[in-house]
Amino acid sequence: MKRFIALTFITFLFFNCKNEKEDNGKLNVVTTTTMITDLVKNIGGDKVNLQGLMGSGVDPHLYKASEGDVSKLVNADIIIYNGLHLEGKLVEVFEKMESKNKVQLALGEKLDKSGLIGSDYFASNYDPHVWFNIAYFKEFAIQVEKTLSENDPDNAETFKTNLNTYLEKLTQLEAEINSVISTLPEDKRILVTAHDAFNYFGKNYGFNVVGLQGLSTATEAGVQDVQKLAKFIIENKVKAIFVESSVPQRTIEALQAAVKSKGTNVDIGGTLYSDALGNAGTAEGTYIGMFKYNVNIIVNALK
Repeated sequence: MKRFIALTFITFLFFNCKNEKEDNGKLNVVTTTTMITDLVKNIGGDKVNLQGLMGSGVDPHLYKASEGDVSKLVNADIIIYNGLHLEGKLVEVFEKMESKNKVQLALGEKLDKSGLIGSDYFASNYDPHVWFNIAYFKEFAIQVEKTLSENDPDNAETFKTNLNTYLEKLTQLEAEINSVISTLPEDKRILVTAHDAFNYFGKNYGFNVVGLQGLSTATEAGVQDVQKLAKFIIENKVKAIFVESSVPQRTIEALQAAVKSKGTNVDIGGTLYSDALGNAGTAEGTYIGMFKYNVNIIVNALK
């Protein structure tokens, strides 16, 4: 019944949206998360008309399409999103766009599934937070360049040049991240956050990652979850736990209070960017800047 109501609402928006397609000879590209918007900006540059649906601090797990969003999607030439059920509440919208023969690129679905982290508790059966593996983000970049070039061959050379430049920057990022993390002893690499957004990060850099809410923020943490994690923090002498910019701070504050009630103190090490980048115009408002910021916050707090 809920799905029927949702589809009815989406259909209403779909047929009532104005056609305001920007026609300046450039591809109209619509993206979902801030990470993907930043990626397309780096590859497409000024050769595309780019619109991102989600802004800083927005939780993609819970994001619902507005009438304005549907209008942007209706007028898009290409729709690029994460997939792997990250944007769970937009699935019906994407399905509706298929009837308009839109070019849709679900980046996560292009990855080799054998390397993904599985989950019996998430709708896609894979952890969708794949951007915390820089190698996967490089694959995202390659897929974006391919899609843009196929749909705008006149600017393919520019897209290819932009891709190569960006891949070099991502390689430099990998080297810098490894250098910073190497200063943190392995026994200190326990990362406790609001939800399990950092599993790929943990897998790559040897962190034991523990999230209070699981893979999706749609599932709330219960009292038993808080108490269990508080016990884990005390037993493992975890020095700091972390807030996430797209998740209410109260979840981590409740965990901190639970630890304190057992006679131990744990610091809140800072706010990490997980499902969204920082504010536009700041270093953290880019994928590369976000990654550097997170790693420095984590390493400095856990030292």
